[in-house]
Amino acid sequence: MCHALLQSPNFFRLLLRIDEELASETHAAGCRCGGVLHRANYPRKPRACLSEVRGDFESRFSFCCHRCRRRTTSMSVRFLGRRVYLALAVVLGSARHAGQNPAATRLSGTLNVPLLTLRRWRHWWQGEFPQTSLWQATCAHFMPPVVSDLFPASLLERFSGNAEEALMRLLVFLSPLTVRPIDLPEGR
Repeated sequence: MCHALLQSPNFFRLLLRIDEELASETHAAGCRCGGVLHRANYPRKPRACLSEVRGDFESRFSFCCHRCRRRTTSMSVRFLGRRVYLALAVVLGSARHAGQNPAATRLSGTLNVPLLTLRRWRHWWQGEFPQTSLWQATCAHFMPPVVSDLFPASLLERFSGNAEEALMRLLVFLSPLTVRPIDLPEGR
């Protein structure tokens, strides 16, 4: 089951490698102004993280331009935006949580996530995620349509492979949500 991945150091290391690759791509692309990017990681205090890999998850890869001083943060599969819980905990916790039931209570205890937080995550998946530009641009690619009332479980089911591969693919799919969208001036 996917929840076993929360106890798998190898899966956490895989997520770190993917984030390192995403950071390398961001660094290589440089700043929009043409300046050179220098590392300026954000400190994080990740929740639902294994103690043996916590040190690798205590920073979010980010860069700062030497010329314009703008910050550029790379996409991430480890973090889902500014949430303090790791992205895989948000996905797995939301996939299992369906209100006040024994499974949700057990999961809440396992991840050390308050039930109220699980409810907030479910609200985000059902109310806000379908309105994101990522979902609006890609929802038509899923045939038959994904049942939005069952997000993220119904979305996770659409990614192929074993539990580890499916979750990794979903986290990569969600990675554009981990950075602020860039607004380009009219005509570009």
